[in-house]
Amino acid sequence: MPESDSTVDLAAYIERIAYAGDLAPSRATLDALHLAHATHIPFENLDILLGRSIRLDLASLQAKLVRNRRGGYCFEQNRLFAAVLEMLGFEVTPLAARVRFGTSAVLPRTHMLLQVDVEGVSLLADVGFGIFGLLMPIALENPGESRQFAWTYRIAREAGLYVLQSRAGGTWADLYAFTLEPQYPVDYEMANHYTSTYPSSRFVQVPIAQRSTPDLRRMLRDRTYSEHRGETVTERILADEDELLEVLADEFELRFPQGTRFRPRV
Repeated sequence: MPESDSTVDLAAYIERIAYAGDLAPSRATLDALHLAHATHIPFENLDILLGRSIRLDLASLQAKLVRNRRGGYCFEQNRLFAAVLEMLGFEVTPLAARVRFGTSAVLPRTHMLLQVDVEGVSLLADVGFGIFGLLMPIALENPGESRQFAWTYRIAREAGLYVLQSRAGGTWADLYAFTLEPQYPVDYEMANHYTSTYPSSRFVQVPIAQRSTPDLRRMLRDRTYSEHRGETVTERILADEDELLEVLADEFELRFPQGTRFRPRV
């Protein structure tokens, strides 16, 4: 979904995600790009708590996520990834989902994800769900399990919906539910406005940063920092906002000037 007012600086993006592989529009390329993006660009909401708007035009996304080496949340991450994939010749369809992870409530469609069709297979690609999301794409119509390093996923079917699930211990947990109805930029503009400004949105309340590697998931929520290694989780409470800045720099490679404070937008 490239923007009309800008083009992708592919060389800068490739450097940002430390990618050195093939760029032909193949399944192998898609898997490798997805993994590189998901493990190099952190998930975070910090601009919201600095009183800044979340812009979704491609020029702004490249300035923030690529040149300024920041992270972002689903609309930012997946819109950038979609533009890169389309530039390389992939067939991409933007989709929307209702998040189910951590709640039993029916939430609005405020998560962006992508359908990518390559080599005769329709795949779910999503680099914007944070540490509990996919590291690599998963086939939409494959009822089997997808083992991705220390994590396991599957797509279940439910009354016309596709449901992405992850396995924790011996049970499956729903991450989000979606259909294959294509979405348009205006759909994401509305959802992004809600997500970044509505008082009940979790993204306006506390700082969030997440970063994945194949065997380690790092998560910061408010002043709680945790590390997930498979089923093993360790966490600690940060002493103050100065330590929070240190953790952002050391563990997430997100650097802010001393004295920066993240305040709720409500």
